Amino acid sequence: MKITKGAISQFIEKYYLHFNAAALVDAAKGYEGQLNSGAKMLVSLAGAMSTAELGKIFAEMIRQDKVHIVSCTGANLEEDIMNLVAHTHYKRVPNYRDLTPQDEWDLLEKGLNRVTDTCIPEEEAFRRIQEHIVKIWKDAEAKDERYLPHEYMYKLLLSGVLEEHYEIDLKDSWMYAAAKKNLPIVCPGWEDSTMGNIFASYVLKGELKASTMKSGIEYMTFLADWYTDNSQKGIGFFQIGGGIAGDFPICVVPMLYQDMERPETPFWSYFCQISDSTTSYGSYSGAVPNEKITWGKLDINTPKFIIESDATIVAPLIFAYLLDM
Repeated sequence: MKITKGAISQFIEKYYLHFNAAALVDAAKGYEGQLNSGAKMLVSLAGAMSTAELGKIFAEMIRQDKVHIVSCTGANLEEDIMNLVAHTHYKRVPNYRDLTPQDEWDLLEKGLNRVTDTCIPEEEAFRRIQEHIVKIWKDAEAKDERYLPHEYMYKLLLSGVLEEHYEIDLKDSWMYAAAKKNLPIVCPGWEDSTMGNIFASYVLKGELKASTMKSGIEYMTFLADWYTDNSQKGIGFFQIGGGIAGDFPICVVPMLYQDMERPETPFWSYFCQISDSTTSYGSYSGAVPNEKITWGKLDINTPKFIIESDATIVAPLIFAYLLDM
């Protein structure tokens, strides 16, 4: 049965005809084609997409099985939960470009940590989560158990201890949607996050062992097994932003092919990146998809798309197309 697309999808098909707009439509249709062929899709989240409240639509993508594994920074892992429990305490600063150093210092003294135009409240967000997650870490250590960073977050969400603090509709939390499905997550460089820093502080104080938290190497070995088990019909790669959230998981293919000497390993079957990074600076974030061919990540015939634009604008539109909105 043919699905009728909604108003948003019809709008972009009618008016998004050239340049980055056309690339957006092509990428959305390519993503849809992957799903229709039975391929799975990895979505990587860099930047501050959780603070940008991508969860309002990304959670539905997870519920409808249009994303099968996520790679994200530690910030995106925790900031979705922070928004869930402290949303009304966030402060928007629309004139952030005009702030002086004194203005920034004043925000610090008020416990407001700024991400562009949005300030995350330290007490209501960071400390509210810390109170409960530290107990979960210590309980695991007492039982001589070890988990990956996102698995601890899943335990936190599914335990119900945060319910009294919910300040947004639960359906708008992508982490809660992921926890309910036990969606695979890869979170490279988790130590570079507020919860990672807090965990390190407890290790320094001798209250936790570093080994209670599974490592990035264990994330890579988990991903290698997951990729091997799920790549029969292809796995696509949808990258929002750049950095470690994208570079870490995409390397699993050359690792399996070259370092594990498994030449039968299939390349990623689709690739799309939303980025405004400049190509000529030698950065991974700015690398055009064809460069990834030379690293054994993409095949010559892998469908490749790059949309040079703001991910907070582009990603919701692509997701809306995939959800037939």
